[in-house]
Amino acid sequence: MKKIELEIVALSHSITQTHSYAVVLGEVNGLRRLPIVIGGFEAQAIAVALEKMHPSRPLTHDLMKNFMNAFTIDLQEIVICDLQEGIFYSKLICVSEHDTVEIDSRTSDALALAVRFGCPIYTYENILESAGILMEDPSGKKKTPREAVAAEATTTSSSHEDLKAMSVEELHTLLSEVLEQEDYIRAIAIRDEINSRKKGR
Repeated sequence: MKKIELEIVALSHSITQTHSYAVVLGEVNGLRRLPIVIGGFEAQAIAVALEKMHPSRPLTHDLMKNFMNAFTIDLQEIVICDLQEGIFYSKLICVSEHDTVEIDSRTSDALALAVRFGCPIYTYENILESAGILMEDPSGKKKTPREAVAAEATTTSSSHEDLKAMSVEELHTLLSEVLEQEDYIRAIAIRDEINSRKKGR
């Protein structure tokens, strides 16, 4: 079965489920999108890696990567291999000096690891056919994953408070608070607001 390569194009609050997020995967060199509902912790794990943020303590997926690196195991690719009753199933294709092993994984965990290892994400035609949506991009310009996540973070954060109405000192205080709570998605939005103020000077 032919594999189709995907990339992360957006990360946002899920419209259909409260307290959930959706990671949107886009077909490389194509217009189809595959939205996958994930939990808040998994969304943060993906956002942290995409934004190249460095938490004070390693998150679970950072620990997993460090563990694999310590034993010279590389994550070659991840494959979203099945869809049953709305649940996606994935495999990690891991390579060591002597062996290649397939490991079952939740799709959200697989994606968080793929971002950290910089490895490709694949799925099959039948999965894209049944769960994918066709998107028209009127601008013809595609956001990089980093831009997409930052844009989504700004949108989702504005529902909590209007960042533009806050002073720079208040933004710095809020940034410290959300980093302490390890809410990295809100932190991205606050950091972007602070940076835009600096550029505006």
